[in-house]
Amino acid sequence: MNPYAALDATAQAELVHSQRATPVELVQAAIDAAEAVNPAINAIIHPRYEKALAEAAAIDPTLPFAGVPIVIKDLDGTLAGEPYHAGTRHLRDASYVADVTSWTFERLQAAGFVIIGKTNTPEFGLVPTTEPDTYGASRNPWNPKHSTGGSSGGSAAAVAAGIVPAAHAGDGGGSIRIPASECGLVGLKPTRGRVPLGPVETEAWGGLVSRLAVTHTVRDIAGILDAVNGPGAGDPYGVSTPLRPYVDEVGADPGKLRVGYTLKAGDASSVDPQCAAAVERTVELLASLGHEVVDTAPTQLGNEAFFGEMSAHFLTAYPVWVAQSVDGLSRLTGTPATAESVEPLTWALAEAGRLVDAVGFAHATEGLRTLSRVIQNWWSDGFDLLVNATLPELPPTLGQFGAEPDNPLAGIFRSTPIVANTMPFNITGQPAISLPMAMSESGLPIGVQLVAAFGRDDHLIAVAAQLEAAAPWIDRRPAIWAGGT
Repeated sequence: MNPYAALDATAQAELVHSQRATPVELVQAAIDAAEAVNPAINAIIHPRYEKALAEAAAIDPTLPFAGVPIVIKDLDGTLAGEPYHAGTRHLRDASYVADVTSWTFERLQAAGFVIIGKTNTPEFGLVPTTEPDTYGASRNPWNPKHSTGGSSGGSAAAVAAGIVPAAHAGDGGGSIRIPASECGLVGLKPTRGRVPLGPVETEAWGGLVSRLAVTHTVRDIAGILDAVNGPGAGDPYGVSTPLRPYVDEVGADPGKLRVGYTLKAGDASSVDPQCAAAVERTVELLASLGHEVVDTAPTQLGNEAFFGEMSAHFLTAYPVWVAQSVDGLSRLTGTPATAESVEPLTWALAEAGRLVDAVGFAHATEGLRTLSRVIQNWWSDGFDLLVNATLPELPPTLGQFGAEPDNPLAGIFRSTPIVANTMPFNITGQPAISLPMAMSESGLPIGVQLVAAFGRDDHLIAVAAQLEAAAPWIDRRPAIWAGGT
């Protein structure tokens, strides 16, 4: 088992810097942990243990995260020389191996992280659970009958179980924050453009996708954001440069911020009372920390008509992006995708996407941008943060998101209430973080979401660190834990 499982990435790096552990020792411990518990959670699907040990032996021990083991998602970026399957049978059966390393992974490695493997993901990240036909379900370390969330569910499961202290993740509709919520972790979706997607991609899903990580602690999220943020050549979006390193926000006084909150779900559906109670306790804590808390939120959130209009635009553009991904399989493998080489949901969405004409797609994407401006006006009116439930329900059991024989789109309809609180902020591009603020009566994690104005990732990190200090979560342990007793 892993003797370092209770330590976050920052603490593990400090062991190397002080010569109390070597990079090889940290990486070997993570590999031992993976071999012990991964069979129970199915988080890592492409191990690279021998390569990781060789890289650890050659690492510069002065790097910020020297020798710290990490896993990366088998989506949202490629690592040269390693499999890239994106949850698809098509790429798996072609034994596809990437020939380019994404900038995010280059930057993680340049900071000293050692990648020990790649993690499970739903096909193309299309649903908020990690149950691909190709590799099977990832299981939640808190209760293996429940979902890890998605699409970064394999990454979240690996961190929650103590295999590694941090994992790469990506978020196009909640795919960082939802797994963080369901697995009891910190998950930050940074401001659009904060982390570049190159060199292959300039944007994903029309700018809805952002990438970063899931961790146990706020300081690790801040340190990773410091390691990977910054523009890349040809980036389509601009974002303000941080005034100082994000790690300096941890423990810093953000001043008295104006905080609004809502107990409503974004689509006006019901919110589980335990999730609502977690929000109420969080805003009470924020008030006790000196912030001005107001029972108000953007009026569009919880407005069924507004959510319907936003969803209509999204569901026009979304199938086009899926069709683009499916057609891209041919470019990667030389063989066109078929209804047999991808899942029924994926094929149905791609077929629908091919029916959307160019003018309809342009109207949909412009509609999303227009509604984005409407939501963001609330922050312009004098608010700093919004607080709501990351999910309006507790982590669902496995098996709820699959296609049905007469309805291949059943998983999308089941997904709608899951993403109701997260997806709006992919559309606006604002930074949003999920914090593990509570546990349910049945022992499942409950995340609370904080959303800041565009570009104010610093506000999120500073306030998240305040909450972590006031109500620590680091000592919670799931049922499946690599750290022993």
